[in-house]
Amino acid sequence: MQQSSRTGDILLATTHFKMNDERKMFTGDWKCGGCGAAITELPFQPDPAREGSLMCRDCHKKRQGDHLAGASDRQMFEGNWTCADCGGAITSLPFEPRETGNLKCRDCFRK
Repeated sequence: MQQSSRTGDILLATTHFKMNDERKMFTGDWKCGGCGAAITELPFQPDPAREGSLMCRDCHKKRQGDHLAGASDRQMFEGNWTCADCGGAITSLPFEPRETGNLKCRDCFRK
């Protein structure tokens, strides 16, 4: 472990990147597990045991987009509930509540 210049901060890695620093890139001869495209440069050293799951930039972006789209397609449950903290109305939840006495609105849940 390295001690940083700021008091009390400990760095677990030997390389620390700042916003202005360029990221170290690793070169190699890998294939995308999604489309089979050649990957010659990565921003991390891949684990040889997991090289089959590497993704090219396009497949990675598509996968991220699919995950984000899935969140908006989530089933919502409509009802007339009351927030246990502020007493506000709750009309939609991302789950079907079994007990309604301890439900919280979005704002109270984030506190």
